[in-house]
Amino acid sequence: MSTDHRHAANHLARLLQSEAPDAVADRLRPRADPLPPGIPGGARISTDAVDRRWQLLPSAQASRPLLLDPQTDEQKDCYRHNIENFIGTVKVPVGLAGPLRVNGLFARGDYYVPLATTEAALVASYSRGAQLLSEAGGCTSVLLNEGISRAPGFAFHDIQECGRFVLWATSQLDAFRRRAESTTRHGRLNDLRITLEGNHVYLVFEYTTGDASGQNMVTLATQAVCDYILENSPVKPRYHFVEANLSGDKKACAQSFLLVRGKKVCAEAFLPAELVKKRLHATPEMMLDYWTMSAMGGVLSGTLGVQGHFANGLSSLYLACGQDVACVSESAVGVTRFEITAANELYATVTLPNVMVGTVGGGSGLPSQKACLDILGLAGSGRAAALAEIAAALCLAGELSIIGALSSGDFSRAHRLLARGKSSPTRTVAVDDSAPDVAAPTTRESPDHD
Repeated sequence: MSTDHRHAANHLARLLQSEAPDAVADRLRPRADPLPPGIPGGARISTDAVDRRWQLLPSAQASRPLLLDPQTDEQKDCYRHNIENFIGTVKVPVGLAGPLRVNGLFARGDYYVPLATTEAALVASYSRGAQLLSEAGGCTSVLLNEGISRAPGFAFHDIQECGRFVLWATSQLDAFRRRAESTTRHGRLNDLRITLEGNHVYLVFEYTTGDASGQNMVTLATQAVCDYILENSPVKPRYHFVEANLSGDKKACAQSFLLVRGKKVCAEAFLPAELVKKRLHATPEMMLDYWTMSAMGGVLSGTLGVQGHFANGLSSLYLACGQDVACVSESAVGVTRFEITAANELYATVTLPNVMVGTVGGGSGLPSQKACLDILGLAGSGRAAALAEIAAALCLAGELSIIGALSSGDFSRAHRLLARGKSSPTRTVAVDDSAPDVAAPTTRESPDHD
């Protein structure tokens, strides 16, 4: 995290243009003047508690009806288990991308995908990629693996104690499983990996969590296992933590990239050259050239995986459908790959090993988020695997569209038109310029796996 000496000097010069060094230093010192009142009410969402919080903001009363509109005020009780210090809700525009034809193990049908974003051109781009895939017969999207981990850490006096603890722990998997699964109806403890570093032992517990994303579920289950360890281990740890930062929770890491965290999904499609030309104004050769150079660019920049913008589609889908948006930090790790077949088709595939989605629990049951899941036909139990397959298909649509726009030179023109509202002197083609009106009902076949 170094800074070039010229940048540092220029930054300091700008800071000192209007104030002396002592005045700048004084701004940074701790202050002992009284604090303003604390925020009242905690997790309570009563009318009184919300009113008292807004009383802390006398200069922001004009914002109140925008955040606490009548519908939000009426529905406020439904947010009770999702927020603390509640004062209202934020509205984010939601657009439809599609139709997206998915041929999956769990998701099979034509979907209009709700995406919540403030980034102009994004929904248009994903919609264009979705239509391309659909006109080619759809994309195959397959759930390959699933599992979510929690990694408690235990500190001992020395390596010898670690060895005795590991010897005992490896004989206790059945007991660990019973204790963990006593905390949940849906979670299952499937595996245990052990990492020893000096006098520290990390136990990486891997679970499946049904149709929930499962972050809280595995935390409570692992805490129960830790309690069992403290009660029964012949070697007592000096201290321990229920999560010691080895699980990959909400961060991009090589471990999750190589294994799985959440749901590992792969999507692919074969795209005829004439369809690529029609929809993307590019050729398979242009698309492959761009992918080859961008893959090397990813290697040179040190990215985990090689892909264009998984985070755009995933964050918009997560926000719309009540997923934990912070999990995009790990979910957006993956690989995009292109080939040209003997028939001059473009073979395109994406693999995402860390898709963190659920259709029950978390924010999936909130009013507008459930409405978006209802649009997909995926609200409730038995639908999480289908949502993961749709997420991978969506990412493939986004990769095709953005790479097509960059290959053909349309990327900047589309943003000029959609993000800035300025007309382009030439054709604007990074949007879907010939799609039919989205009026036909969505058809889907999502098998019930309750």
